[in-house]
Amino acid sequence: MKNLSKYVVFCALALFVASFTGCAKKAENTIKIGGVAPLSGNVAVYGVECKNGIDLAVEEINAAGGINGQMLQFVCEDDEGDPAKSVNAYKKLVTNDKVKIVIGSLTSGCTIAITNLAQSQKIIQIAPAATATAVTEAGDYIFRACFIDPFQGRVGGKFAYENLATRNAAILYDIGNDYSVGLTDNFVEEFTKMGGKIVSKESYSTGDKDFNAQLTKIKAANPDVVYLPDYYGTVALIAKQLRAQGITVPIVGADGWDGFTNENAGDEVLNGYYSNHYAEDSDSPAVQKFVASFKSKYNKSPNAFAALGYDSVYMVKDAILAASSTDTAKVRDALEAINADYVTGHITFDAKHNPVKSAVMLKTARVDGKLTAVYAATVDIQ
Repeated sequence: MKNLSKYVVFCALALFVASFTGCAKKAENTIKIGGVAPLSGNVAVYGVECKNGIDLAVEEINAAGGINGQMLQFVCEDDEGDPAKSVNAYKKLVTNDKVKIVIGSLTSGCTIAITNLAQSQKIIQIAPAATATAVTEAGDYIFRACFIDPFQGRVGGKFAYENLATRNAAILYDIGNDYSVGLTDNFVEEFTKMGGKIVSKESYSTGDKDFNAQLTKIKAANPDVVYLPDYYGTVALIAKQLRAQGITVPIVGADGWDGFTNENAGDEVLNGYYSNHYAEDSDSPAVQKFVASFKSKYNKSPNAFAALGYDSVYMVKDAILAASSTDTAKVRDALEAINADYVTGHITFDAKHNPVKSAVMLKTARVDGKLTAVYAATVDIQ
């Protein structure tokens, strides 16, 4: 009996060791990436679509054998578009899930809420779509996949002047939103530098619903273009009141417009143009492959947030391969040296880890009865 007991104990111990070793090997063969995104709340369309793009990239990379045999695991936390919740989400990912790379968040305020934490802990943070200049100023562990607000504000001004041949612009912007203010300032700089005139500049506060007083002043100024730098929900509301007042001129905006659907906007956003990170109808092989794969998986078209999330993962993959390591200092150095084609364009990084690439202007149109963004122009700013 004693020998039998010893045998049973030995077998149990052997099974435990084998199980532990198996778990250890499994952990070693996994690269865990964290995500912070608004999966619910007022800007959930940004977070959900970005996560869809990330999930697709992770699935593709794993199906192709992972990164040097290591599988990717994506763990995403919902911040609801609230900076305080972004911090909580980040802390959970780093403390509980032990991630060393975080993709997110989506809006600039939520992203900036965690950049200093990431920098101090030497966690690589990649912001897919946070366009405020301050995002990457926290330090050398912070990157972004998107262009910055000064760039796209100037792109909007150049497009309005050159491509639309307008000369008298009106602006209606959110005075309490850094995104809206930054875009406005840079639109004004570029448009006036080229010879245009700002004939009316009106503001509102975040959450306002009635813009008729400002639009009455804008109509009286007789502009030939109106710049609306805000997110799609507010823009659709403004555009409806703008058209109701008989203002029929083109409206121009930025990437916050991405998200118009038949459910949240109508014909009021037609004759509208906005700067964005990629065009779904591009003839680029990388874009065509991404769009086809996304439609196959989700049965819908990908917006720019999906493309930026997708690119963020592939940049991580390329950096880990180049570094031959998951050590964050080595991955950071490899990210800085990236020089490659992605869905949202050919990307290199400047000294502040902002990608150097072109912007596209998209036009809102109806295709088969649905609101759709179609390619209008590519704009470069020197």
